[in-house]
Amino acid sequence: MLLSALAILSSITALYVWYKLTRRSPFDHIPGPPSKSFLLGNLGELMQAQVGSTDFAWQETYGDVVKFKAAFGIDRFLISDPKALHHILQTSGYRWGKYRERVELSRLMSGKGLTYAEGNAHKRQRKIMLPGFGSSEAGNFLPLFFSCAASMSRRWSDILSFSENQSHVFNLPEWISRASLDAIGQAAFDYNFGATANHETELGKVYQNMLTKAFAAPSNSTLLTMELLQFLPRSLLEFLDDLSPSPRLAAIRRAGEVANALAEELVSTKANALLKGEGQKDIMSLLVKANASESPKSRLTHTELISTMRVIIFAGFDTTSNTLAFLLYELARNPELQHNLRAEIRAAEKEASSRGESQITISDLKGMYLLEATIKETLRYHPVAPHILRTAKEDDILPISAITTTTGQVLTELPIPRGTRVILSIPAYNRNKKIFGDDAHMFNPYRWLELNHVVKNDVSLGPFANLATFSGGIRSCLGWRFAIIELQAFVVELLSKFEFHPTAQIEHIRREAAFAMVPTVEGELDKGSQLPLRVTFA
Repeated sequence: MLLSALAILSSITALYVWYKLTRRSPFDHIPGPPSKSFLLGNLGELMQAQVGSTDFAWQETYGDVVKFKAAFGIDRFLISDPKALHHILQTSGYRWGKYRERVELSRLMSGKGLTYAEGNAHKRQRKIMLPGFGSSEAGNFLPLFFSCAASMSRRWSDILSFSENQSHVFNLPEWISRASLDAIGQAAFDYNFGATANHETELGKVYQNMLTKAFAAPSNSTLLTMELLQFLPRSLLEFLDDLSPSPRLAAIRRAGEVANALAEELVSTKANALLKGEGQKDIMSLLVKANASESPKSRLTHTELISTMRVIIFAGFDTTSNTLAFLLYELARNPELQHNLRAEIRAAEKEASSRGESQITISDLKGMYLLEATIKETLRYHPVAPHILRTAKEDDILPISAITTTTGQVLTELPIPRGTRVILSIPAYNRNKKIFGDDAHMFNPYRWLELNHVVKNDVSLGPFANLATFSGGIRSCLGWRFAIIELQAFVVELLSKFEFHPTAQIEHIRREAAFAMVPTVEGELDKGSQLPLRVTFA
């Protein structure tokens, strides 16, 4: 069966390539880099480099709409133009869909939930989940996030107390990802994973470094295989992935097995609690309660419910923790900013204490402008989800700010044939100098506090600060408010207790492309995610 499938795939690919090569492209005069090879085009440059490095170089040379070659000389676009991004993500609805092979990766990593679903199924799932992710719901979890951050800081304090000179080098992603797992467990499922206290929990172990094992440093053959998968029927693609002996896929499947087993247990527990009238206000309880509805439009299937838990775990495990790790990395490199932030935190703590409050509140956070600016800048400068991959499901006219073709023609829109594939570059958009200033390639939180440093234009993108970091439109990140509040809680707790200092290794930190952006040390990819900082008491 496998040999037959490969034969069919080879024939389809050959015909498709012949068609593409003999058909004149409507994009012949769009500027872009020369192709490196027929088999892979420019994919190696884009997918094997550090996150953003190729994007920035192409953006600087060719602009915000760049034509490049994918496998077999097929045209593709790298897009960071605000108008084009707004159209694809926000105004076109479901007319632009995910790559077929990216949908399959979503199935492997988190089941047939929100990140897998398309069209009406996605619309229904999102509508059911939306009530659990509002601003008041997110704000209610602030004490819980403080508690999880405090659990980690107590562990750190114990280690520092017994260390020479009360100083210790911590690998931030290892610690923060486990604390984030505990935070998402309690907020979303009213369940304590215990990952901070016990680094041997099964769920924590299978998710730790899963992305680097599965996606980092793809070889040329891996990139070519991923390109060929687009031609397979979805059912055959699922069959092959479920049986593949690839160590990369094995790491994903193992994480899915562990998460599925835990999800089944939790759904059963929540359903029994609901029958007894003991339902909680965590997100999973709300979803289980919604599933008791008589209307099919208000329910998730059992498979979708299990997948939803996996989506939430995956979304909350690496993304927030890596963002926080990069934030602390920047503070270690900028002691003055770290000092100013700590002073703002101390002032807020004093104000809360004067009111008889034991902790900073949501209202206090709203007045901590430097903290908010630092989080915005980290999300802008270090977006952990670097690329959004989309395919035109029908012919379209793509609005663009303006590009000059190789023949000198100025275009403000681009006709897009059905089937055209694009890559939306979050790093390149987030460093667009027309929006974020001439110093867009510098980490500078104060840009958010200075009048007109960040330009407000007619095109609004994303749910937060006009950034593309949380995507936008119908597929924008549902949990973005939770992520912001969790980041605020952890920064307040950690800077209140500790100071962060650079180590020799941080001069060799790579922004590793591993589906998401993961910090690694150059030459030490086998050790997984690393960002070592020296920590002392504040």
